Amino acid sequence: MRTVELLCSAELDAAVRAGWHRLTAVGLPSLDRNTHPTNRPHLTLAAVDEFPPGAVARLAALLDDALPLPVRLGEVAVLDGSAPLVWLVRPDPELVALHRAVWAALADADGRSPWHAPGRWQPHLSLALRFRDADAGLAHAVLRAEPRAGAFVAARSYDSATRTVTPLGRAGPPTC
Repeated sequence: MRTVELLCSAELDAAVRAGWHRLTAVGLPSLDRNTHPTNRPHLTLAAVDEFPPGAVARLAALLDDALPLPVRLGEVAVLDGSAPLVWLVRPDPELVALHRAVWAALADADGRSPWHAPGRWQPHLSLALRFRDADAGLAHAVLRAEPRAGAFVAARSYDSATRTVTPLGRAGPPTC
């Protein structure tokens, strides 16, 4: 699988990581425990089996034009009742337009994830991958003071087969 991900500004990245750490400190699941060097806060726009020919150049061009992109965070939520704990990202028109453009750039890709399809995609920053709805109240209390705005400043692709990342577009912050 290959993804298209937006990376947070240094300030937003630090705020999300601080949230991960606070969740861990109170005994809740958190991505703070994932020590793989590619683990960092990000927003996934698309996931496909492989990029079709020419897709990387198309993606790089549209991402370079769109970034940096201001972002506003919404509520903390447990998706589907017993799955990831996330910070919802408000789908501003610019973010929705970028998402649709990425989806169109990957129109020829095999194995496009239906979770990322326009109309179904729920933009978010992950806080924990396995989370019980019953713990949501404590998570809300722990994360209440976090900032609610920031920016996406760079993009990358994660390759699940090799567990590596590749920058998409002009160089941004280190992507591991």
